[in-house]
Parts: sequence; C-alpha cells; structure tokens
Amino acid sequence: MTAVKRNRRSGVADRWKNRDGSKSVRHGQGKRWLARYVNDEGEEVTASFDLKDDAQAFLDEQVSDLVTGRYVNKRRASRTVGSLAEEWIAHKQHLKPKTVAGYRSLLDTQVLTKFKDRAVGDMTFSVVRNWVLELQTATDDHKALSASRVIQAYQVLKGVLDDAVKLRLIPSNPCSGVQLPRKQESERRYLTHQQVEALAAQSAGLKPMVLVLAYCGLRFGEAAALKVKQVDVKNNRLNVLSSVTFVSGTGFVEGTTKGGESRSVPVPQFLSEVLKTHTKGMSSDALVFGGKEGWLTPGEFRWKFDPAATAADLHGLVPHELRHTAASLAIKSGANVKVVQRMLGHKSATLTLDRYGHLFPDELDALATRLDQDRIKALAD
Repeated sequence: MTAVKRNRRSGVADRWKNRDGSKSVRHGQGKRWLARYVNDEGEEVTASFDLKDDAQAFLDEQVSDLVTGRYVNKRRASRTVGSLAEEWIAHKQHLKPKTVAGYRSLLDTQVLTKFKDRAVGDMTFSVVRNWVLELQTATDDHKALSASRVIQAYQVLKGVLDDAVKLRLIPSNPCSGVQLPRKQESERRYLTHQQVEALAAQSAGLKPMVLVLAYCGLRFGEAAALKVKQVDVKNNRLNVLSSVTFVSGTGFVEGTTKGGESRSVPVPQFLSEVLKTHTKGMSSDALVFGGKEGWLTPGEFRWKFDPAATAADLHGLVPHELRHTAASLAIKSGANVKVVQRMLGHKSATLTLDRYGHLFPDELDALATRLDQDRIKALAD
C-alpha cells in the first residue's frame, strides 16, 4: 500500500486534552505529548513523549535537519547493506566489464560475507575500522589480505555507504576517517637501451612486441588489441584505440583504453622499420601481435617472455616494467611531462609526475645560477 503523502507541517499535540481544553478519551493513558512532522517523502512521522519539552526538542531537531538537508529517514535505515549493495552495483553497468567484475568479486568475497544482513543504520565507524583490521589479520579461516586488496574492499564498501548518505538512510558515511594500510611501493626497474636490446634479442618472435612495449609504453592489453591499420609507419605513429582485458566468467573482452580515450603514440624510426617488416603481407584488420587462438594472452606471452628475461640476465622482469622503461627512456631523451603523459595515456600530468617525477632532471641548481646571472646583468645596466 502506498503511503499517503501530506503537506509539510509540524507540531506538538496534547493527547490528554481536546482543543476546547476538556479531557480527551485518552486522558491519563500512555505518553501525553505527540510530536509530528512530515518528511521529505511526504510521510507523516510521529513520536510520543511524557514531557512537552522533550517532544518540542525532538521536533525542533527533526525540522532543523529537514531544512538543512541533514535529515535521515530512520525507518529506511533498517535496509540491509546487502540490498543496498545490489542496487549500487546495478548502477555501475556503464563501467568497463572488468571493473564491474572486480567490484562484484569484492562484494561477494569481502563485503557481503560480513555485512550482507546488517542494517545500514547499524554501520558505525568502529564497525568499519574493526573490519578493515580483520582483513589485514590472518586467521584459521582466511589469509591476511594485501594492503592493496584491503583498500579496494574498503573503497567498495565506502561507495555503497555513500549511496546510503545520498538516499538519507544515514547522516554520514562511517567509512570516513578509517585508517587504511599503506601500500608498499615496489622498486621499479628501468631498463637501459642496452638491456632492452639484449631482451629483444632473446625474445625471438616476440621481439617486435617487446620493443613496442619498451619504447612506446603501451599497456599489454593495448598492444594485444593493436591492428595493422593502426600502425602508421609513414608518420612513425601507433594509433591506440582499444584494449583487451580478461573478465572473470566472460573471457577476453575488447573495450576502450584504461583512460577511455584513443591516442597517437610516437614510434622511433628503427622501430617503424621493425614493424614494417613484421606486418608485411598482413591484412589491415589483422592483429599485429596475435595469439594462437586470436588475441595474445598474458600467459601465452609470459611463456616466452620469462625465459627471454632470464637469458638476458633480467631475472624476475615482468612485462609492465617495460612500460616504466618507456617512460624512463622518454624522459632521458628530453621529453617533458605533457609528452610523457600523452604517450602513456595518463588522465593527467599529475598522475605522470606522481609516478615518474623523480626521473625528471632537477633544475634547481641551474635555476639558482640563472637568477644570479640575471641579477648581475640587471644591476650592471
């Protein structure tokens, strides 16, 4: 049955007396004072009190919250985290399938196993903080999660509870202020030109792809999705339009790049010649780096890449380190941060600086020298 919506009004009524001051039929029975107001959904809300001052104080608080936007529908706060989570992820279907699958996995394995049946209104800062600590602690039932995985699980729960705040089920997000573990920065390896050449020499049929990863900075999925018609050897460019990712339960899916935008990536002349030879005789729609059954999979690539890295005395090297190498070599060649950003497909130069800022030359000493020289020249004029 749909609740009857009413016009907004509020007040405190004496349940023991009629309007003319005479005793009502309820005189002396139950709590005397009734506070009532109409919420934003047009529903009338009531509460009974023994004292008129208590009823008025309650009413003043509720009306103030309605006016300032802090009002919370306490009845709806009984909704479970599980039901709200399903609604939350249903509105994420516009995202990439891999992203949605990642959210789904975190919900099923970390969030809902703990909070599926808990009322949203019962979620507190203490509850969330203890849960974050539990995720980091190994027990007989589960292994301790990595800092990265804990942060991901926390962000999913925070997203669900952000919706609870917007729906006015809770006044604020209990996730706010919870201290998270720090991700340990793994030491990045930046190969030299000589090391890249040694790796490529050991990579046999993978040589063209290894060189593209090391000098153009493509992500593995972008290289796997690259088609011959996107290789512009005349202008020394790769037109990166899409990426291939593995989605749990679905398989490999082609979609947009991580940043959601296409980009044109510069190619050194020597590599253009390598790609020209590599793609000779291939159709324009053919994959530049195809696998046995279509797209080249990470596993298929690593099956040849790992032995090649070992043979080149680059033990433990992983393909993504070639992307770091591309950034390093570009910076050493004099590329500024905006060029590196565009080459790598970062959303912003800030992201590029956060990851590779330490590789850019420190010009502080040169700046001090120029200022000194400019001062001497200015004062001499």
